[in-house]
Amino acid sequence: MSECLQKQFWYFFEVFSSDSVEFTMNDIRKTWKNSHVSYPSGKPMIPHLLRCQGFGVVYYSLALGHLGSVVSSTFATLGVILLLQLLICPILSAKVGAQTSEGLPEQQKHRESNNGSQTIAPRHKKFKTELGGHLKVHGSASWPDDESFYHNVGTGAYYDAGAEARLKGQIFIGDSVYLDAHYEAIVYGGDTRKKTSKLKRLFPGIFNDNTTLTSPVDDKRRFMDLTSTLEENNDSTVYHRLDRLSLTFTQEQYVARIGRQAVTWGNGLLFNPMDLFNPFSPTEIERDYKLGDDIVYVQYSQDMFSDLQFLCIPRRNSSNGNLEADKSSLAGKVHFSVNTTELDIMAARHYEDEVIGIGSSGYLGNAAWRIDTTWTFLKGDNDYLSLIANVDYSWVLWGKNLYGFVEFFLNGLGDDDYTQSFANAAVSQRLARGELFTLGRSYLSGHIRAELHPLFNLFLTVINNMEDPSGILQPRATWDIIQDIQMTFGGNLFYGKKGSEYGGYKLPGTNLINKPSDSLFLWLTYFF
Repeated sequence: MSECLQKQFWYFFEVFSSDSVEFTMNDIRKTWKNSHVSYPSGKPMIPHLLRCQGFGVVYYSLALGHLGSVVSSTFATLGVILLLQLLICPILSAKVGAQTSEGLPEQQKHRESNNGSQTIAPRHKKFKTELGGHLKVHGSASWPDDESFYHNVGTGAYYDAGAEARLKGQIFIGDSVYLDAHYEAIVYGGDTRKKTSKLKRLFPGIFNDNTTLTSPVDDKRRFMDLTSTLEENNDSTVYHRLDRLSLTFTQEQYVARIGRQAVTWGNGLLFNPMDLFNPFSPTEIERDYKLGDDIVYVQYSQDMFSDLQFLCIPRRNSSNGNLEADKSSLAGKVHFSVNTTELDIMAARHYEDEVIGIGSSGYLGNAAWRIDTTWTFLKGDNDYLSLIANVDYSWVLWGKNLYGFVEFFLNGLGDDDYTQSFANAAVSQRLARGELFTLGRSYLSGHIRAELHPLFNLFLTVINNMEDPSGILQPRATWDIIQDIQMTFGGNLFYGKKGSEYGGYKLPGTNLINKPSDSLFLWLTYFF
C-alpha cells in the first residue's frame, strides 16, 4: 500500500472509530437522562449517527430494546458496530489490496518486495473477520385433545408458521482477543397463539408466558436487556435481539470471556441436571444455539487433561430491575482425568440454593458411558438428588451408519401426584426459569439415528416416564437438499393414560386438563 493511501485509509478508520466512541458516549448521556425516544407511532427507538468527513450513516435505528439501562445501550451499540464493521471491512480490505501496488514504479515495487523485514505491517491486517448465519422458515400443525384446556376455546387442527434470521459475526483483534456477536430477528404466529390469547382472557392468573410458551424471549432478569418486541398482538409477534455479544481474551493456559454467551456443563444427552444455566429441554429438537446469558467466564487449563472453570451470572429481580445476589449464580468446576476416565466436580450458588455435583465419563469397549449426580440444598425445604446415566454407541448395519444412546434420569423433585407437584414452589420456580421440564421421578429415554444416505438421516427419540407409564415419540428426518439448504420434518406424538404426565393431569385448583398436543412440523433452513 502506498504511504499516502495508507495514511488516508487509517485516517478514515481512526475518525470512524473515534466518532463511534463519541456517539456511544452521547447515547449513554441521553440514556441516563431519558432512556426512551419515540417514533411518532409511539414505538421506542434510539437513533445513532456515525460521521466521517461529512459522510453520515444511520445505524441501529431499529432500536435493540427499550434499553432502559446505560449498560444495555452501550453493549447493544457495540454489537451493531461490530456487525457493520464485519460487513464493511472485507470490502475495504479488498479495495485497498487491489490498489496497493497500482501506480508504483517497477523499481519501487521491487524495493518493497525485497525489504519485507523492514516493512511495518498495516494495522488493518491485525483484524480478521468472519460472518455467517442462517435463515429458517417453519410451519407446524397440532391437534389439541378434546379433554385438554383448549376445549374451552375450540379444538381441531391448529396451524402455525414463523421465520427466524440469525446473523453471526466474529472479529479477531490480533492473536489473543476476539469479539462475538449474534443478531436474530424472529416472527411467528398462528392458531396456537390466537387460542392461547383467548385462554389468558378467560382464565387470568392461570395461564402465563411460561405455561404457554408463546411469547418472545424475556431479558428482564438478565444483566443486559438486549431484546425488543417490535410488534405483538393476539395472532402474532415480531421481535429481535442480540443473542451473543461477548469479548474473549485467550492466552496459552487462560481463557476469559465476558458478555452474552452460552456455557454448558454436564454429560447429559437429553436431561442434564449439572447444566443449571439455560439448559435445553429434553424434547427440544432445535439444538443449534443455546439461549445466551450475561456471564463472566474464566477457564484455566493446566494441561490437556485438566482445567478449572469459573463463572458468574448477575441477574436482576424482574419485578424491580435491581441486581440481586439471590437471583444470580456463582459456580466453579474442576475437570481432570484418571487414565481413560474423566471426572468433574462442581459447586455453585444458584439463586438462593447451593448445589454440588460430581460427574464422570469413560469407555466400555467401543461404547461411551457418562454419569452425573447433583445434590441441591434448598433454602427452607428438603434437599434433593438428581442423576443421569447414559451410554451411547455407533455401529454399521447393512452398510449404513447408525448411532444410538440410552439415558436414565432421576428427578429428585418429582412426585407421582402431578397436580400437587406442579403447585410445589420449588418445582414451579424451576419450570418458570427453564431449568426443569418434567414432573415425574424417573425416566428412561432412548435415541437412534440412521444415515440412509450422506444427505438423508432418520432419527427417533423416545422419552418415557417409567412410573406412569407415559411419554413422547419424536420421529424426524433431515435432508440436505443442496449444499446450503436443509429440510427437517417430523412430529411429536404423546402417549399415556388419563392422569399420567403426558396423558393429561389437572392444573392446580382447576378442572382444566394439561395435556400436550400431537403435532407435525416442517423446517427449511438456508445457511450462509
